[in-house]
Amino acid sequence: MQQTKSKKTPQLKFVLILAAAISVTLVFTITPWNIMPTLVTEDVQVITIAEYGCVGESSLGRSVVVPDCNVGVGDMMSATFYIPAGEINGYLEGLQKRQNPMVDSWDRSVSGIGFAP
Repeated sequence: MQQTKSKKTPQLKFVLILAAAISVTLVFTITPWNIMPTLVTEDVQVITIAEYGCVGESSLGRSVVVPDCNVGVGDMMSATFYIPAGEINGYLEGLQKRQNPMVDSWDRSVSGIGFAP
C-alpha cells in the first residue's frame, strides 16, 4: 500500500511577504512623517478679537486661534499650534513640482481664459 502525501502551499508565508512588501511601498510613497502634525510656536499678528479669543495670522499663512489673549488688533503675540510637517520642510512644494513639472511660477501668476493674439 502506497501513501500519497499532498503538499500544502505556504499560504501564511506568502501573506506575510505580501504584507511586508505593501507596507514598505506605502512608507516610501506616502511618507507619513511629512503628513503628521508638528507643534510650532511662533509670533502671530492679531487679525481680530472674537468672544472665544484672538484670531491671528502666522508667518506661514495659517490662521491661529489663541483662547486667552489681552492684546489689540495688529499686535504681535506668541502662539503654539500644529501644522503638517510637509509644509515646514518643503516636502509639499517638491511633490507639487514633481507632479506638474511644466508649470513654473510665471504660469501660476497668470489668470484669465482665452487665447493670445
